[in-house]
Amino acid sequence: MTTLSEQVTTFGQYLLNRYGERVHKIALDAAFTCPNRDGSKGIGGCTFCNNVSFSPNGRQPKPISEQIESGRQVIRKRTGATKYLAYFQAYTNTYDEIDHLAQLYGEALAEEDVIGLSIGTRPDCVPDAVLELLAGYQEEGFEIWLELGLQSAFDETLAKVNRGHGFAEYADSAMRARRFDLKVCTHMIAGLPGETAQHARETLRNVLELGTDGLKLHPLHVVKGTQLANAYRQGDYHPLTMEEYVNIAADLVELTPPEVIWHRLTGTASETILLAPNWCAQKWRVLNAITIELQQRRALHRQVA
Repeated sequence: MTTLSEQVTTFGQYLLNRYGERVHKIALDAAFTCPNRDGSKGIGGCTFCNNVSFSPNGRQPKPISEQIESGRQVIRKRTGATKYLAYFQAYTNTYDEIDHLAQLYGEALAEEDVIGLSIGTRPDCVPDAVLELLAGYQEEGFEIWLELGLQSAFDETLAKVNRGHGFAEYADSAMRARRFDLKVCTHMIAGLPGETAQHARETLRNVLELGTDGLKLHPLHVVKGTQLANAYRQGDYHPLTMEEYVNIAADLVELTPPEVIWHRLTGTASETILLAPNWCAQKWRVLNAITIELQQRRALHRQVA
């Protein structure tokens, strides 16, 4: 069997080619909140977001430098990598005063082996001041990625999952980011309530038409402590089968130009909170299945040609 990086342009391969060595992300929690939780856009968050895990008064993450050191120790033992991207991942990582953002981002970039940032955020929380700050780091030579959580290009779906924004906000932030020459990675979810494989393909087409540099895809999984979990228990939501998801992922890969980088092709949840589907706890099983599906499709295309 061929490897996934032989089938798609993966983020790991992109970093290896660019820097001549393996570069790993270190996920960080900077105690941000979300406008869809604090009342400015809504309360309770998206229907698939684990509300139990969110406690603004109880969350006291370690300082950024300590989190980087912890991640560094784990990664070095596992892969031997010595270069890292600081991944501001938890909640909305541009949702704060610009001076505080600069302090947090700067603390991460002050680490000698941190070569850049990945900033995960919502498309309705990206003012020009943030883009200018990130563009400044990029001009200094850092690897900078803005990760925009779109999930779906269909406003009806976004409203159904209480997302708190529409496709227009994504289009606006993505286009402004490109004016600052920033690299954008777009997050999409397959299997959202009411959506089919065709919805996923149309979302991708809309994203590619606007322009993006990277993509992340994962299946919608049902975790405890969410509104989606209640719908699942009542029989109102039926998650994708693994076969359905693998076919959707392969479809999207085939539609994606080779210069667009796939940062992720599946996502997992801890078995302690995962309700369904159970295959979402088996990352490598899913990735291997996607790799095999792509390989078989390409072999078939060669035969037809």
